[in-house]
Amino acid sequence: MILYFSGTGNSRYAASILASQTGDELICINDILRARIRKDPAARWDFHSDSPFVFVCPVYCWRMPHVVEDFLRESRFSGDMRAYFVLTCGKSTGPSAKHAELLCGELGFSFMGLTSVIMPENYIALFDSPSYDEALGKIRAAVSPLESTGRLIAQCRPIEDPNGGYTRSLHTKMNETFYKLHITDKPYRVKDSCIGCGRCETVCPLVNIRLREGRPVWGGNCTQCMACISICPENAIEYGTKSRGKRRYYLRADGSQLKRD
Repeated sequence: MILYFSGTGNSRYAASILASQTGDELICINDILRARIRKDPAARWDFHSDSPFVFVCPVYCWRMPHVVEDFLRESRFSGDMRAYFVLTCGKSTGPSAKHAELLCGELGFSFMGLTSVIMPENYIALFDSPSYDEALGKIRAAVSPLESTGRLIAQCRPIEDPNGGYTRSLHTKMNETFYKLHITDKPYRVKDSCIGCGRCETVCPLVNIRLREGRPVWGGNCTQCMACISICPENAIEYGTKSRGKRRYYLRADGSQLKRD
């Protein structure tokens, strides 16, 4: 069973390639989070798999997103309790593998390893996004290592992270600082070009966006997945001044980019 969390499509695409090699069921964590927040009676809490669990998500400052860690802690897992982690990143995952191993010990999983794959940068609240062609090159380059990882998982063999490193103490301090300084929706602004289509509201994994008089309003429970700002068809959402002039990057499920500048 492959469970993935994805804001702008990188981890969704990675999960789909893994599934092509393992034949495992794909489950979207975003959809489950939305159902839980809305207190949907059909919201899923229990997961049983006869093959190892595979968790796919991006890296947030050398660690899995806190919403993903919370999801794992709040869910119930049974069956084959071996766990693999595949993380998408811009450059490095730091010591994410060590933290994932500790989390497995806490939750009763047998840690089978963590690997990462470099994908196009999407965090335009801090960094520049790549051009269409640069992103295309990274997307294509990611396919082969993901297929190789999928084959290892299908064989239940351990995996390792080629993009890891750094000390856990440094990582912990930086992750805490990153969340305090950057995980906030306060800087989001909407330009007059907004057409009130509601895509930002629909795509938010934490049900944090509501349309009010046809314009999005953020509710203070943001994980900074960049889905809202990246999927807007009019580039009408800005993150203060930090996103101005930056290309929006969003990867469709089929591996194609929304071609907008």
